[in-house]
Amino acid sequence: MYGKPLKSLIAILSMAISHIAFAGDFPAKNIQGIIMWGAGGSTDSVMRTVTPAAEKKLNTDIIMINRPGAGGALATKYVNAKRADGYTLLMGAENPQIYKVLGLSKTDYSDMIPVSLLAQGISVFVARTDAPYNNLKEFVAYARAHPKTVKAGSTGPAGLPSILLSILKTTENFEVTSVPYNGDGQALTALLSHAIDVMPTTYGPAREYIRAGQMKVIGLMDKKPNAQLPGIQPATTYFPELAKQLPYSAFFGVFVKKDTPEDVVAKLSDAFNSAARQDNFRQMLDSKGYEYLGLSGQEAVKYLDRFRSVGSWTIYNAGGAKFSPEAFNIPKISE
Repeated sequence: MYGKPLKSLIAILSMAISHIAFAGDFPAKNIQGIIMWGAGGSTDSVMRTVTPAAEKKLNTDIIMINRPGAGGALATKYVNAKRADGYTLLMGAENPQIYKVLGLSKTDYSDMIPVSLLAQGISVFVARTDAPYNNLKEFVAYARAHPKTVKAGSTGPAGLPSILLSILKTTENFEVTSVPYNGDGQALTALLSHAIDVMPTTYGPAREYIRAGQMKVIGLMDKKPNAQLPGIQPATTYFPELAKQLPYSAFFGVFVKKDTPEDVVAKLSDAFNSAARQDNFRQMLDSKGYEYLGLSGQEAVKYLDRFRSVGSWTIYNAGGAKFSPEAFNIPKISE
């Protein structure tokens, strides 16, 4: 009469013992790294630079596969359909933090474990060199005086450029004409040809154009100056009320499915954080205009939670969200 319950108990205990041993031996095979954007992009470059050192630390191969599509949602869904064993990593950027309010996915980074937040971008506004404004205050004043005359590049309603513009418009009443492109690269090319006037973007992709004098930086979307942009005033110099929303930028991180064993997460975090401290990775970040983060554990969770609040509520208040952040218990932006 005890046959079935006993067999079930033995099976459960066997699985638990197997799981503990499995986690302790991690990694016992190759790991998959699923990159949510295409080859050659910023996320791809960051991940392919940091991973070789992480492989050495883990003593295994990490097979990196690009799975772009739906703003990174396809890669996120793929990783979350796998076992929570640390053998499938999501190598992603900031996009999932606004999936829920956009209705793109039921999963964001709050449903995953951050292995390591490696780096972040520097958010700026760049403009044509002959634009009649040289800082954000002058830009806003010009846009107010010339409604919808200024053409601003965009990568879609949920892209970083649109969110940066919406943050600037939080307390400033002005209108521009949004011109959509498939990515920062296309938009910056359009700026060079004067097809648009302004582009909110990450400093990295625009860096060489700026250095060559082909476009100018008119604003830093932060609340403090940045050594990589001497002489450029942060947005809060002119609009101090934006401080709670800034900085807001692209970021790059490695994630695993929720419920991955703690010791597995610890090994992965140690490997990627160690790799991110290597000179070649730091040099790559400097060359591309990014900033080192190296966050994991609660520090990473705090960073992600703030980003999620800022992005979700900014999109919602701008009328670009399908659902209210309240539906997902996303708190309002705090200081």
